[in-house]
Amino acid sequence: MKHTSQIAIAVAAALVFAAAVVSAQSTGSGPGMEHNHGAAGHGPMMGQGMGPTAMLTAQDANSAADMAVAMNLVHENTKIRRSVTNLPDGIKTVTESDDPKIAQDIKAHVASMSGRLQDGKEFNIFSTTLPVIFDNAKNIKSAVEFTAKGAIVTRTSTDAKVVAALQGHAGEVTELVQEGPTAFHRGLSSRMAMGPGGPRGATGTARPGNTAQAQ
Repeated sequence: MKHTSQIAIAVAAALVFAAAVVSAQSTGSGPGMEHNHGAAGHGPMMGQGMGPTAMLTAQDANSAADMAVAMNLVHENTKIRRSVTNLPDGIKTVTESDDPKIAQDIKAHVASMSGRLQDGKEFNIFSTTLPVIFDNAKNIKSAVEFTAKGAIVTRTSTDAKVVAALQGHAGEVTELVQEGPTAFHRGLSSRMAMGPGGPRGATGTARPGNTAQAQ
């Protein structure tokens, strides 16, 4: 059955953040650490044993639940197929799986991330393109089509910087789908090199009143 939404974020976008669970497991933390929110103003560091939600730039009541769904997508990345078409004014992505459980998780994640974009509840670890996307959500026209095996997402904008962010982020996510943990650790290394401002500091888009959580 098909559904559309005026504001949506592709499932693949979420995979960037979900991949944090791979790092969490490599440092000895597991699902039991999902609710470890950490101290505001302190970014994640390798070797601290922090749960994946503690790596997010901002956290809320649904962070752990969203990360739990995303965890399965990250671990099963080889079962996910994804294609990206760059449009003159945005992107069209197709993310699907032949595995019924993975397909359901893809659809659930798309729905959750769509709501986050609409509500301005950023879900990010190290992407420098997502701050631009979240801050300019009102300038993005999106349509989501749920298929039997996943989701098709089209996002467009008349703002050139937003188009660039949409296309850039699509590329980031494709790397995660293709490389899994390797791409994540590369992204985390970039995050650590960004300094105390994190992704927002790197893009110069720190949100007023959200400085402490944007580390």
